[in-house]
Amino acid sequence: MIVVELISGRTLDQGATVEEKLSEEYFRAVNYVGLSEEDFKSLGLKEGDAVRVSTDFGEVVVFAKKGELPKGMAFIPMGPYANAVIDPATDGTGMPQFKGVKAKIEKTDEKVKTVKELLEAI
Repeated sequence: MIVVELISGRTLDQGATVEEKLSEEYFRAVNYVGLSEEDFKSLGLKEGDAVRVSTDFGEVVVFAKKGELPKGMAFIPMGPYANAVIDPATDGTGMPQFKGVKAKIEKTDEKVKTVKELLEAI
């Protein structure tokens, strides 16, 4: 298990598929966490392994990808998977904080839920 600072944001793939949230393309665009190569190796991961991301606000299982991130930083694209683990408070802005959430990440054998399965579980 590692502890990271989790951030979220828009990506080109997420933005291009956002209108079809139940499509396979959207699922692939938002169902992963990007990790540094060093963090990836420390967890003994292979590209596409499933990991559990846990924060004080929830947990979600996503696929792991190597990203160009510094050690100790993780990125999940904006969408239902990121929403499962970020602080829902908006402080009156109508938009939650998508940056700087402390998260634990560990390898798991659990299945990554589809967008529909994830939303039905909420």
